[in-house]
Amino acid sequence: MNNETMDTDASNSSHLADPELEVLQHIAHAADVRQRDLARIIGMSLGMTNAILKRLARKGLITIRKVNNRNIIYAVSPEGFEEIGRRSYRYLKRTIKNVVVYRETIESFVALIAGQGFEEIDLIEESDLDFIVEHACGTASVRYRKRRAAAGSGAGAFLLHSEQLEPPVGRRSLGELESAILGGAREAYLSEVLT
Repeated sequence: MNNETMDTDASNSSHLADPELEVLQHIAHAADVRQRDLARIIGMSLGMTNAILKRLARKGLITIRKVNNRNIIYAVSPEGFEEIGRRSYRYLKRTIKNVVVYRETIESFVALIAGQGFEEIDLIEESDLDFIVEHACGTASVRYRKRRAAAGSGAGAFLLHSEQLEPPVGRRSLGELESAILGGAREAYLSEVLT
């Protein structure tokens, strides 16, 4: 695959929750940012950062001005600011849509657990979605508790592991998870619920 094909693929991507957006945003916020600093900030190699900068310049989203042999100034063009707004809006829209899907899924899951007679859900480890689990528990009248480590639970508690912790034996579909709970399973993984 040549560079032009890669550029086309990148420009056709439907979102910019990617290094291009990060580079644009950092240039927009920093008056004097160097390529090496950008590479470090976004966690990419200097070569990849250079390629992104050139691609953004070709698209007209940034301007590059060489001050001398050692210094280059990057600036976001008006089109670049429009692109930041567009891509940020699309990212926000996608995020909100995902939160709604996660909320509905977790609410159904908690209702299933409540229907099986569990009185408490213990969320093991931190989760980006713990506020949704807590809300769903409140709606289903199930006590909610966060735990640091997977200790034993009380008789009426269901253990729910963070989405960052992978199940020990692969993932189960939501249907398989439901069957397991109806069959007496007392714990699950949030990563399974969200698949």
